[in-house]
Amino acid sequence: MKKGIHPKLYKAVISCACGHEIEVLSTKGEKVHMEICSRCHPFYTGKQRFVDTAGRIDRFRKKYANLQK
Repeated sequence: MKKGIHPKLYKAVISCACGHEIEVLSTKGEKVHMEICSRCHPFYTGKQRFVDTAGRIDRFRKKYANLQK
């Protein structure tokens, strides 16, 4: 390996918004924060929230009904 061309590696602690922490090697720095991880992501937990899209569409149409000509 050539000297001087590789980024510096840090022993980083990655923390999630849910409170889960992981210790890994990273080039980003010693502390990295992320919003979602495999412990709180709906795909991995199986707890998915369904958004009421029909209600949103109805509210949008009602709000802008007067603008259509």
